[in-house]
Amino acid sequence: MKILVWIILCLIWGSTWIFIKIGLGDLPPITFSAARFGLAILILAPLIKIFGFAMPRTKSEWKLMALTGFLQFSLNYSAVFWSEQYIESGLAAVLQSMITVFGLLLAWIFLPAEKITKRKIIGVTLGILGVAIIFIDQLRVENWMAFAGCVAIVLGAYAAAQSSILIKAKGSGLHPASLVFSQMICGLPAVIAYALIKEGNPLKLNWSFTAILCVVYLAVAGTIAAFWLYYWLLSRIESTKAMMISLVTPLLAVMIGAIVLGEQLPPQTYFGGALIMGSIGLIVLRRKRSEPQEVGDAKEIQTG
Repeated sequence: MKILVWIILCLIWGSTWIFIKIGLGDLPPITFSAARFGLAILILAPLIKIFGFAMPRTKSEWKLMALTGFLQFSLNYSAVFWSEQYIESGLAAVLQSMITVFGLLLAWIFLPAEKITKRKIIGVTLGILGVAIIFIDQLRVENWMAFAGCVAIVLGAYAAAQSSILIKAKGSGLHPASLVFSQMICGLPAVIAYALIKEGNPLKLNWSFTAILCVVYLAVAGTIAAFWLYYWLLSRIESTKAMMISLVTPLLAVMIGAIVLGEQLPPQTYFGGALIMGSIGLIVLRRKRSEPQEVGDAKEIQTG
């Protein structure tokens, strides 16, 4: 079951890149991001009420939601949407894959049971190298705004990794739907405020049918379904294994772009993809026998 959810998440987040790219043709980045999460909140609210999912109750739980909501939704996603105005999407994908590096280090600090091993280091390195090879022709910084975009993406990658680690360490008692809903409530106001200040009245923007379709897909599939599944998975496997998804999604994004938009598939995709798959084999599909508490999980991962 876990490996199936892991694959589904790769497919969902791999497909979001194309919807972001298309949607940015009509909408400015931060307003686009705000619309995505605003719609997700409106959809999730009645679902939480109907099914009776428990919301955060204590002050410490709401502090966790406020911090992780800011990191994940105010900072990370805004950084991604904003930066793609100035840098190639391939470069953004490579820098966003740093989530795995930050996740590996932060897990070592906040999750004592998750150790840094040679296999993890080799696996993460292979994966990032694979992503870099796929987008080798886009790894250029042409001006200061592009450099600022790179810095923003790296900060966003750190924010996403830190949010996941904190949720795993302290938020496992909350339902995944309540988690993502509470995070968005806390993280969205800053995004809306920035969008209004920098991008103006959203009612005057070009809300084409295509733009609306992109917002709906990103809200329903890319946010509600994806984070619901992700937080379910994060509570059941090592954080490093969960965050390895960020290495697969760029590969899938390239393949989907070639199929849907007719974009040319870079010839180095096959070699880079092989390295990424090798990294997944090292980290996601294998576990050390010296970790008895995860033997059951290992069998399930290996057998599907």
